[in-house]
Amino acid sequence: MGGLISLYAICEYPEVFGGAGCISTHTPMIGVNWFRKYDNRMAKSFRKYLAAKLPSPETHKIYFDFGTKTLDAAYGPYQKKVDRLMSAAGYTEKNWTTIKYEGHDHSERSWNKRLNVAFEFLLGK
Repeated sequence: MGGLISLYAICEYPEVFGGAGCISTHTPMIGVNWFRKYDNRMAKSFRKYLAAKLPSPETHKIYFDFGTKTLDAAYGPYQKKVDRLMSAAGYTEKNWTTIKYEGHDHSERSWNKRLNVAFEFLLGK
């Protein structure tokens, strides 16, 4: 849930946070047993919130990533919808990225392997 709270923080407090590292963000917003439904009211409401609240791309950076195993395996279609919102809000490769990590799962071990990429994106020029 760290990715979701980071995204919420930058949306609600854009004057405080200039960047958000959203690692393995649970964009489906549902339990594992519900993934067969593909989309749901919670995920749609979340995207509606993002469309209205994303901060200015002129002064903010947002990093997303996800893996392809365990819980992360279901994130791809949901992340694509978030990516469309980011693009529509004016975010480009200079202030937003989404990276798919083949073979990575939803675990601290996987996140540790790619945390440096998030830091380099958010803290780099």
